Amino acid sequence: MAKELTSRKENYSQWYNDLVTKADLAENSSVRGCMVIKPYGYAIWEKMRDALDKMFKETGHVNAYFPMMIPKSFFSREASHVEGFAKECAVVTHYRLKNAPDGKGVVIDPDAKLEEELVLRPTSETIIWNTYKNWIQSYRDLPILINQWANIVRWEMRTRLFLRTAEFLWQEGHTAHATREEAIEETYRMIEVYARFAEDFMAVPVIKGKKSENERFAGALDTFCIEALMQDGKALQSGTSHFLGQNFAKAFDVKFLNKDGKLDYVWATSWGVSTRLIGALIMAHSDDNGLILPPRLAPIHVVIIPIHKSEEQLSAISEKAHLIKKELESQGLVVKYDDSDMQKPGWKFAQYELKGIPVRLAIGPRDLENNTVEVARRDTLEKKIIPVNGLASYISNLLEDIQQTMYNKALDFRKKNTFKADTWDEFKNILETKGGFVSAHWDGTAETEIKIKEETKATVRCIPLNNQPEEGKCIYTGRPSQERVLFALAY
Repeated sequence: MAKELTSRKENYSQWYNDLVTKADLAENSSVRGCMVIKPYGYAIWEKMRDALDKMFKETGHVNAYFPMMIPKSFFSREASHVEGFAKECAVVTHYRLKNAPDGKGVVIDPDAKLEEELVLRPTSETIIWNTYKNWIQSYRDLPILINQWANIVRWEMRTRLFLRTAEFLWQEGHTAHATREEAIEETYRMIEVYARFAEDFMAVPVIKGKKSENERFAGALDTFCIEALMQDGKALQSGTSHFLGQNFAKAFDVKFLNKDGKLDYVWATSWGVSTRLIGALIMAHSDDNGLILPPRLAPIHVVIIPIHKSEEQLSAISEKAHLIKKELESQGLVVKYDDSDMQKPGWKFAQYELKGIPVRLAIGPRDLENNTVEVARRDTLEKKIIPVNGLASYISNLLEDIQQTMYNKALDFRKKNTFKADTWDEFKNILETKGGFVSAHWDGTAETEIKIKEETKATVRCIPLNNQPEEGKCIYTGRPSQERVLFALAY
């Protein structure tokens, strides 16, 4: 068979690892903790990148690129920032190798030690704000709305393909504003962009919220996030937007002459999503047969497979298939016709189910006679015999239906796996027996949040932006609380 996956029920973690590797998305690299993103996995990332890039530009942002090596001294300028990232930093100390004295291999040249070590970027706030200092003199230079597509290095001890690796791909927006209000507006705008992307393209419903102080980005005054629920009942943070206040402007002395002719520090935001979104896509939708990809992010929308017993039949089927392919491509669809003779049709069916291609067409001799095709949709595995006349319109509508059905299914799953807890025993029982999101009262202190995490491994995923005031008592301390927050076990 083309696939042999561990079932989700048997071992969800192994199912995920099997799927990533056997669907040819990625594999572990010889560099510890790093991954190789294979062409099919990268094609999905390209679809994500292109959609997001368009959304960023529609909101006035432009792309730029900054160095990946950052002087170590830059990190010492913002205390909470360096504290948050210090344990994850990879550091360049030398700039040259030389042949080993014994002639076996190479060694670091001790005479090539850098005067100042360079940190491989774990994030780019410091190098960018050091640059912005040269760009900003007055309010006329603001706002600066820049995004960067880049790679990031964060030294992880326990890694998992797409979800947590030592190096990963992402985008990071870094904006500069004349007023606090403009910066806060930008922070909210970008979390809305991320939520719209997750729901409209990934077909993943998300909850928008604010992070607790413990979970806030290092150096931010506020962090906003989108949280998604995976099929195993764990949450996955899928995007963040940070209000940085004037912290980085003060750290790098970035001042501007405001409209009143007075010097003031610039207001800042940053925001980002990464290749972790591919992990979210897999875990939110896929099944024991393989990937299920939403059509708007699928590298291939339709695959056509011929069913034949002779070369004569194949020739006639191929002629029909190429006409169908051309018509579907005229609708903007990406179509693959697989007439290779290396594998039988049954193997191909399983292979394309594994790869999550939204629609599969099969054409045999009887279909030629009747001018029909067999249409199978990946999400439900439902099959129908459809006339070739009007097929392009049918497929276009079917793809939209698949996109919406996938979203509805994921939303229904989240609703069924979101619970309320009013007591500590109730809270623990839900986490142990059901998982999912748990809406509960919390006293708002970091101490309580840490104790809850130590005892249950659950964290405050977010304080939902649409929260309604509700008086209650903290599930752990019994102290007064004015609103519920969302807890969950998380990746």
